[in-house]
Amino acid sequence: MKRLAFAVPGDLDTPTGGYAYDRRIIDELRKLGWNVDVIDLGNEFPRPSSQARSAAIKTLLAIPHGMPLVIDGLAFGVMSFDARRLALRRKLVALVHHPLALEPGLTRAEAATFQMLERTALSAPGRVVTTSQMTARVLMSHYRVPERRLIVAPPGNDKAPAARGSGGNGPLALLSVGALVPRKGYDVLIAALATLRELPWRLTIAGDRTRDPATAHSLEADIARFGLVQRVTVAGAVSDDRLDALYDGADLFVLPSRYEGYGMAFAAALARGLPVIGSDAGAIPEAVPPDAGILVPPDNVPALAAALYRLITDPRERGRLAVAARAAAAQLPTWTESAVLFSRALEKAR
Repeated sequence: MKRLAFAVPGDLDTPTGGYAYDRRIIDELRKLGWNVDVIDLGNEFPRPSSQARSAAIKTLLAIPHGMPLVIDGLAFGVMSFDARRLALRRKLVALVHHPLALEPGLTRAEAATFQMLERTALSAPGRVVTTSQMTARVLMSHYRVPERRLIVAPPGNDKAPAARGSGGNGPLALLSVGALVPRKGYDVLIAALATLRELPWRLTIAGDRTRDPATAHSLEADIARFGLVQRVTVAGAVSDDRLDALYDGADLFVLPSRYEGYGMAFAAALARGLPVIGSDAGAIPEAVPPDAGILVPPDNVPALAAALYRLITDPRERGRLAVAARAAAAQLPTWTESAVLFSRALEKAR
């Protein structure tokens, strides 16, 4: 059996799309004959203390020579020159969900520092795996990663029954899924919904509220300030069964992210046949074709409100988008297909 080490920054069960991708790829690689050793690098990345950084590098340097080593980009992006040491006599593969410098909320200096560190680190691995064509283009144009070293392995998509929705009685059920961090644009969503109080809707937000406590607190303050406490539920991180139930009971999926390296929640919504409202930032247009949803510019409250008004008030338009969503989901890759691409990167790493 082939053996590899897969290093992640913190608990693999952390409830975010990036960790979910790592978990599923690891499971599928095992089915393809890989013996995968999961290595926890600690939860301080991408801003590790010197002690945490040194401990992580020491752990990685202990991996046997010749063994493929995958490092999640949340940690790899700040390894800089240490990446070259790790690449010596190891088949090093970097997994980049999206560049660290493109995380919204960074100062210009922070973004420049992350880009410099990540560009240096990405000069070392034999292969770089990313989850979208858009991110691959960014890595080539801004991080000097040669196309020959890039492999795109998009997230797989699970087949799912069509959502039954709220049943047509009472308010329309809106659903957002994603950690409570600035990148997801929940502040924009609440501001848009505040202009649509006269319409019949309820919103549930399912996402880890511990990743950025300041953002979670700000979101709850916005909900209270706009008088939406009775109409918006912040459910926090939920179990897989609870998440399935939320998708099943939803009428419309909305997530105005400021940036996504792919957007697994959008693909999950399409699989359920949910009409989608999102932003056109990052790789979201790769996941959501034009006939399956409405994509608006990020941080544009009026445009988001107009899209919400259109779909909340027009059931025929929601139905049209729902049919297109199911058709689009059928064209998305399976997790097995994605793992085959990932396995190819492992085999081709020098």
